[in-house]
Amino acid sequence: MSILINKDTKVITQGITGKTGQFHTEKCLEYANGRNCFVAGVNPKKAGEKIFDIPIFATVKEAKEATGATVSVIYVPPAGAADAIWEAVEADLDLVICITEGIPVRDMLIVRNKMKHKVAAGGKETLLLGPNCPGVITPDELKIGIMPGHIHKKGRIGVVSRSGTLTYEAVAQLTELGLGQSTAVGIGGDPINGLKHLDVMKMFNDDPDTDAVIMIGEIGGTDEVDAAMWCKEHFKKPVVGFIAGVTAPPGKRMGHAGAIISTGAETAQAKLEIMEACGFKVTRNPSEMGKLMKSLL
Repeated sequence: MSILINKDTKVITQGITGKTGQFHTEKCLEYANGRNCFVAGVNPKKAGEKIFDIPIFATVKEAKEATGATVSVIYVPPAGAADAIWEAVEADLDLVICITEGIPVRDMLIVRNKMKHKVAAGGKETLLLGPNCPGVITPDELKIGIMPGHIHKKGRIGVVSRSGTLTYEAVAQLTELGLGQSTAVGIGGDPINGLKHLDVMKMFNDDPDTDAVIMIGEIGGTDEVDAAMWCKEHFKKPVVGFIAGVTAPPGKRMGHAGAIISTGAETAQAKLEIMEACGFKVTRNPSEMGKLMKSLL
């Protein structure tokens, strides 16, 4: 087992014919079982054509019906990305992974609202990962997104992070120490996104193939605090925690759209203290994440 995806997941790529979509789809095809997992692309203008021997469909619904895919990954430019998310949700996929950075906040508000209404009306719930995220990888099985495959190694440590590059940092340290990862999940740095730390921690808690987790957050928002509070009561495995942005001044946006301190509880210091109080082993130095994990096992 792993969480979210495995070697049998069938994937649709929305925006497969664009420069970014082509580049990363090719890399995903080359990794592990990617060749068998990426079964369809979507581009209304190029329906009926093929790219990398993958058939292109006009809509997500058609791609799903023809291939049985349950997951989609989105490389559509910001202006159309929220519509692409909604199209995948309307097609009743299990999971939509949106890589796109720079989607207008208002667009995301509308989509997230429509997603909530759909579930409230008894429709199927589609999980959203991202936007502005690196994607998800189950090492040696399948990579969906933009992370470098070669730093990953199959193992039993889960990784969840808002930051893409810090995900890679944690993964590379674990691999170097011979520990490896069960699944690594980048949840993205936008203020309005899908899966939160809490949702992913619940999945890792229930996953028999994950023995411990590295949880990486950053300034802004309360996601990490919500997850830590839940973990204190329910999480049964060791957790290493790191929060980026210890030196960030309040009110200044740091890189990610969501990385801005608006209240005292959103600083790195406050989050680290709460995580520590909830039983996490925290570090203020990102280069220590792997070593700290090794010491816990």
